[in-house]
Amino acid sequence: MVLGGCGAWPEPGRACSGFVLEHNGFRLVLEMGYGTLPRLLDLLGSAVGDGVDAVIITHCHPDHMIDLHGLCRARWFGRRGAPGIPLYAPSGVLDLVAALEEGDADAVRQVFDWHEIPASAMDVGPLLLETRSLPHFVTNAGIRLSCAEFTVAYTGDTGPDPALADLGRGADLFIVEATSRDQQAGTPPSPSAGQQLHLSARDAGVAAAAAGARMLMLTHFWPGNDREKSRSEAAAEFGGEILLADEGLVVPLG
Repeated sequence: MVLGGCGAWPEPGRACSGFVLEHNGFRLVLEMGYGTLPRLLDLLGSAVGDGVDAVIITHCHPDHMIDLHGLCRARWFGRRGAPGIPLYAPSGVLDLVAALEEGDADAVRQVFDWHEIPASAMDVGPLLLETRSLPHFVTNAGIRLSCAEFTVAYTGDTGPDPALADLGRGADLFIVEATSRDQQAGTPPSPSAGQQLHLSARDAGVAAAAAGARMLMLTHFWPGNDREKSRSEAAAEFGGEILLADEGLVVPLG
């Protein structure tokens, strides 16, 4: 289920990056950007986050992880002493959550059982988690989750990179950022030493085609962008089904 698909900040009525993957009774949350926590708690039917089995955060930018702090508070004040929720994230994510809790890293580590990524492949409940380092302004872990029934891959935020084809190789669903800052006149992307560190919708289509993915989901839309235009731009490069990460969308897999 899509919790949110905006990049940078949420448009009215929407939320930033966030997804929930459910399989065999296991519920995994992938990203927790602005506005995702209320949607997640509504899905769970729990004000304290009961029902979350694991969380994955790709990088420490707030539009991908700031509501993790809200989940931390829900567990700390509402379920203190409960087993820690497995959290797979770069170290900067944990540091930022601790900073928001006035530096109380011990409380954060009691709430979350932290595993640093990118890292070697590991089991996360019934899923195999594989990660790839992808280029961004900060450490970003591309995510690949697989089981016998399906494979889901997700880029986080990244520029074009050969590793994207391997990350999404044969995926049933490849979730790819499509920031497309070029749709916003007068607001060029911020370069880092001349390197492109976000994807356009067309770039996303190229990545999905190179990976041989079955379905492409575009996400991380810059506020104000035309999502249908983004779909058309991706379709010029990718011939499979293209979905838009609209809040509440549910995609059956397997």
